Amino acid sequence: MNMKTILASLALSLALALPAFAAEPVDINSADASTLAEGLTGVGLSKAEAIIAYRDEHGPFASAEDLAQVKGIGDKLVERNRENIVVGGAKAKASASKSSAKSAKVASTD
Repeated sequence: MNMKTILASLALSLALALPAFAAEPVDINSADASTLAEGLTGVGLSKAEAIIAYRDEHGPFASAEDLAQVKGIGDKLVERNRENIVVGGAKAKASASKSSAKSAKVASTD
């Protein structure tokens, strides 16, 4: 083998190996603290717990940008993780809470 072939083989091997090191997308509306900490760059366990506390208090995140409202999470951190952030179930959870609120309102007027 000549040097050009070896270098080409090495480059191809590295290109194929890179996706194996890419982080899995993280659903910020359903992930637990350890999943958030492992899946998001710059998020440790305490920030992950703050994300969950915010989500529990304010409901599901509607977009990745909403994550910046959590204390300790800024726009730069959101941008750094944008490709790994998934916002699943936000509409379903939001409409479910609205309908349960309506049910409670109707029940209280009866």
